[in-house]
Amino acid sequence: MSVITESAVRSALSRVEDPEIGKPITELGMVKSIDINGPDVAVEVYLTIAGCPMKSTITENTRAAVEEVAGVESVTVTTDVMSDEQRRELRTSLRGDAAEPVIPFAQPDSTTRVFAVASGKGGVGKSSMTVNLAVSLAAQGFKVGVLDADIYGHSVPGLLGSDQRPTAVDDMIMPPIAHGVKMISIGHFVDGNAPVVWRGPMLHRAIQQFLGDVFWGDLDFLLMDLPPGTGDVAISVAQLVPNAELLIVTTPQNAAAEVAERAGSISQQTRQRVAGVIENMSAMVLPDGTTMDVFGSGGGQQVAERLSVLTGGTVPLLGQIPLDPQLRVHGDDGNPIAISEPDSPAGRAVREIADQLVVRRDSLAGKSLGLGVTRK
Repeated sequence: MSVITESAVRSALSRVEDPEIGKPITELGMVKSIDINGPDVAVEVYLTIAGCPMKSTITENTRAAVEEVAGVESVTVTTDVMSDEQRRELRTSLRGDAAEPVIPFAQPDSTTRVFAVASGKGGVGKSSMTVNLAVSLAAQGFKVGVLDADIYGHSVPGLLGSDQRPTAVDDMIMPPIAHGVKMISIGHFVDGNAPVVWRGPMLHRAIQQFLGDVFWGDLDFLLMDLPPGTGDVAISVAQLVPNAELLIVTTPQNAAAEVAERAGSISQQTRQRVAGVIENMSAMVLPDGTTMDVFGSGGGQQVAERLSVLTGGTVPLLGQIPLDPQLRVHGDDGNPIAISEPDSPAGRAVREIADQLVVRRDSLAGKSLGLGVTRK
């Protein structure tokens, strides 16, 4: 019979991550005790707060990891709650001891691609596109976050099918996770469907806190769902995350395209890069395979061409999402079409746009480096 050692158990526990933080529980100081009695092992784990929403996940993953240790026959997992001092130490280990939280995405060494999803007017499916792109990127294995910056019209939690609330570790906010995507929204902090009645300075402070106080971890992508137009929030985002790239969402209708152009042209004043244009509610694919231009055609291309002229660079039309009732249905039930029906016309179109976002426009991918062999 194999002799079970504490080091073997601890090694197994190093494979268990806190789902909210994304780091091993051994590294986070969450393993309170390990008791070995022959083939029986008892592990006590610290939770960051009482009523931790990830309690069952952590305990189940802990049990599964220890059961894999040679010689273990039974595993008992119990939990305790960190003290205030332990939470402060955890917060410091994750965020440092700076007096004021910093915005990680605005730092020179940040590797996170930040996309601010904008539109000129409401009702074009901007939030739906944000969520579908996020889950599509997450499905490819990327670490993705969504910041619902549409304070008045917040909808991201519902579109991701989550009613989970954020948790606090000291003064650090742990964002809920749905479909592999971390998210934060003012909807997490209001009761029911209560309206948010704030002026500009309050909006700015909310976005600043979402960026700086939330523990996002090492994200590959952060998508920010902006409110329609070119108001306070769009300006705040440009100030707080100047490296954020704009994604402009429009419909094929000429009237919508003209308004969307205004949203993109803000980049001339904010010096932000326009990553591209997305045309939503494009031609509907009918059962017989034919298409119907319910909202006209050409709006997305029109916006892309006009913004290319205004910015002096190439602004691509990244894709056209066909009008599909299932996109709305899956949005209402919290299972975005990009993952619930990835092979549908709309699902494929979202994936194709996500694939383009993965590759930086100035990437070396696919380019000849002009390297040769030099003989001495």
